[in-house]
Amino acid sequence: MREDYIWDFYSDDSGAYTDFKEKMTYGDYLQLETLLDSQKRLSDHHDEMLFIVIHQVSELWLKLMIHEIEAATNAIQNGEYQAAFKMLARVSKIQTQIIHAWDVLSTLTPAEYMEFRGFLGNASGFQSYQYRLVEFVLGYKTPHIVKIYEKDPVLHKRLKSAFEAPGLYDVSIQALAKEGFHINQSILERDFSSKYQQDPTVADAWLEIYRNKDTYWNLYQLAEKLVDIEDWFQQWRFRHMKTVERIIGHKTGTGGTSGVGYLKKVLDHYFFPELWEVRTKL
Repeated sequence: MREDYIWDFYSDDSGAYTDFKEKMTYGDYLQLETLLDSQKRLSDHHDEMLFIVIHQVSELWLKLMIHEIEAATNAIQNGEYQAAFKMLARVSKIQTQIIHAWDVLSTLTPAEYMEFRGFLGNASGFQSYQYRLVEFVLGYKTPHIVKIYEKDPVLHKRLKSAFEAPGLYDVSIQALAKEGFHINQSILERDFSSKYQQDPTVADAWLEIYRNKDTYWNLYQLAEKLVDIEDWFQQWRFRHMKTVERIIGHKTGTGGTSGVGYLKKVLDHYFFPELWEVRTKL
């Protein structure tokens, strides 16, 4: 087959639709006009576009993460493990994307950022309600965060609902009990709006699962999917911290936090503590 014929085959667009007067286009479906008109620079600085796009793209990825984690949580509650595993694997892949976003943002130099930083006022990623929703659906609850969004009743209601609902780790622990493992009743019936505290019965259950993975294959896979998510989350937090340090050093964040100091502190938090503890005990 001639090379030019192959090229013609792949570049042939003679059958492509061109009349869209009454048909939906690609741009219509994705609402691109609205999406691409959402990058409103407050300064004339060239690099502010980079700053806006990176954060907007990350918010879109966070939206998909929430969508997948909430669905996986429901699947686990219904014993639909294979569906949950696929969703959680997708979450891990999404996390690789938002980690790499920091590599792009780190091309912004300190001198360049300082030329438009003042236009941000007190706007900060600390206020990202989707990031907080990710924390809530994973099971990490911080009550003072909900207060930030009281001025928006619709958003506040959504956050409060996620804040009070069982998170991904809560339903995973419930799955242990359903499979016959002894879990302290106080853990199963706890107030899900409170911060989770490590429990020895949960640790013992995961240890038994890891020692007998063939017997408890679904729960073993579930454990590893959770570890994947936590691992990538911590890598995201680390890249966030180092990118901030690279660009603004140890300045106070625009949202009033200690900046790098705050980001370093959250690196010590674990969503699924017993799953890390079990590695030492095996």
